[in-house]
Amino acid sequence: MKTRAVYPGTFDPVTNGHIDLIERGAALFDYLHVAILGNADKTPLFSIEERVEMLEEAVKRYRNVSVTTFEGLLVDYAEKIGASVIVRGIRAVSDYEYELQMAMMNRRLSSRVETVFMMPAEAYSYLSSRLVKEISQLGGSVRGLVPPGVERRLKIRKSKKR
Repeated sequence: MKTRAVYPGTFDPVTNGHIDLIERGAALFDYLHVAILGNADKTPLFSIEERVEMLEEAVKRYRNVSVTTFEGLLVDYAEKIGASVIVRGIRAVSDYEYELQMAMMNRRLSSRVETVFMMPAEAYSYLSSRLVKEISQLGGSVRGLVPPGVERRLKIRKSKKR
């Protein structure tokens, strides 16, 4: 039986830390859905369509990875696409506390979906989309923190704000 996993997030924007987890998730699971959450509580820098484009460009080399979007409960989406695993990244203890709470609630909502925690490579342990946006908006370089296509889009977005 093939194992299908889902790696959810807002990916606003996708970082090299996300790509690290996608690459390793693609090696662990038969199929990995990278699922962008349409979260009405957040005001994203990039539209869902832009985030899909950036992720598709960044993951095109992985044959068993697709980029999708979803709204609503993650476990409902996982069951809908036949995923038995949710992949979540943890950078620090503070992430763990939140992610553990979410994993336990997801288990309560569906015993058919298991959560797997993955730590990013050490080089990305401090990296977040929020920090990338802040650095870019303040004029700093994000080279090496995000895929090249994301870096280009951040520069374009910054130049339009001037």
